[in-house]
Amino acid sequence: MQDKQPQPIATRPIFDTDLEPITLTSENIFDEAIFSYVKISDCTFDHDKADRITFKQAIFQKVIFSEVVFRRVDLMNVRFQNCDLSNADFSEAILHRVEFINCKLIGINLSEATMRDVTFENCNGQYALFSYGNFKQVSFLQCQLDSADFKNCVLTKVEFPDSNLRQAQFNFTKLKGIDFTSCDIEGLGANIDDVNGAVVNAIQAVSLAGLLGLIVRD
Repeated sequence: MQDKQPQPIATRPIFDTDLEPITLTSENIFDEAIFSYVKISDCTFDHDKADRITFKQAIFQKVIFSEVVFRRVDLMNVRFQNCDLSNADFSEAILHRVEFINCKLIGINLSEATMRDVTFENCNGQYALFSYGNFKQVSFLQCQLDSADFKNCVLTKVEFPDSNLRQAQFNFTKLKGIDFTSCDIEGLGANIDDVNGAVVNAIQAVSLAGLLGLIVRD
């Protein structure tokens, strides 16, 4: 009998009704606009800007967010699937039961975001900005997060199974209880106090020895 795979700690979005396919244009996107029970597919948002825009009960499929600035965006029960959000500015966002599946998130700005029950699955988040975020029950599943910025974050029940965290920066972020044993953490940046209580394997412990001022010899 095969061992059962552990379930991700983040709760997935809940869609309790049929969603209406719609087409959004720049004319529809403005500050504090609200979109609910919608499905948006195969389109591009090009340099659109809006402050405090809200999406609830929404699915985005194959959508490109090109140089989009949605500061303080509010997302609840939202799925992004096969989308490109590279370099999008979602700073100070609020995300509650949101999932990103097979998405390109290179350089996305999610700094100062508040996340509750958020899943990133098989996403490319190289150089993504998560600094000063507050995360609770957030899963990064098989993600590319090399050189991502997690500095000054509060992480509660956050997991990174099978993710690439090479050169990721966690300075001033407490990592106690976070299991990195299935991750690549070569070159991970953190302060001595930050790594106290983190869960690593023997090889990873050697790579982290430099943070403790240790010299490892064969």
